[in-house]
Amino acid sequence: MGIICGHTYLDFEKRTHIMGILNVTPDSFSDGGLFFNKDKAIAHGEKMAEEGADIIDVGGESTRPFSTPVPLEEEIRRVIPVIRELAKRLKVPISIDTYKSEVAKRALGEGAAMVNDISAMRFDPEMANVVHEFRAPIILMHMKGTPQDMQISPHYDSLVPEIIDFLKERISVARNRGIPEGNIIVDPGIGFGKTRDHNLLIIRELKRFKVLGRPILVGTSRKAFIGDVLGTDDRDVGTYATIAACVLNGANIVRVHRVKESKEITQMIDAIKRA
Repeated sequence: MGIICGHTYLDFEKRTHIMGILNVTPDSFSDGGLFFNKDKAIAHGEKMAEEGADIIDVGGESTRPFSTPVPLEEEIRRVIPVIRELAKRLKVPISIDTYKSEVAKRALGEGAAMVNDISAMRFDPEMANVVHEFRAPIILMHMKGTPQDMQISPHYDSLVPEIIDFLKERISVARNRGIPEGNIIVDPGIGFGKTRDHNLLIIRELKRFKVLGRPILVGTSRKAFIGDVLGTDDRDVGTYATIAACVLNGANIVRVHRVKESKEITQMIDAIKRA
């Protein structure tokens, strides 16, 4: 199983792939403000590529719990100059992390090759048209509610089956809008409308999402549930444990802040799986 992303073939049969997080924001939960400056953002994107990232995921709006939406023009102002320059410098594909179709259209036009939509194309119905027009891969993520309310007492009668049913429905919508199923990646949405125990259960039961027949992306990096389990603000070591568990349980792509360390972890777990 694999996906063509720009000029790159991501072959998930061979190994787990690394998506490096590049937040061009002042307020993301982990690294907000660190790469808000264009030159710093570009330098960090290059560094992650050098460390072995397979995809660079550029976002201009924090979607942490209770975050405030960013106006369209401001999001464009943040991400487009960074994507334009990185597309010239990097061989690895660039993903645009947005749920706004106009941001995605501008980003794909400037050299991005993939869309990472936390709303699974629910917030902006035009997203499907943009993805179809550019023949771009899209990541469809599960989220209960919106970033503004998703962490207010999230409840499920049957967690994993409900997420699977949601993703099946969104895959069907995408196909009906002209997006080939082979261009779809799924993400169970750890940290998006889930409690600590929900997140842990998703990691443990990740293999069940294979029923969807699509590559699985998981993003656990530095999320609050790790700090809740460990009782610490330093979430990197806990993140590495979740990455190992996710890869063992079937993740094809892991979305991370620290590329070098995560790459070594995935290489080791891949070797164990193939021994």
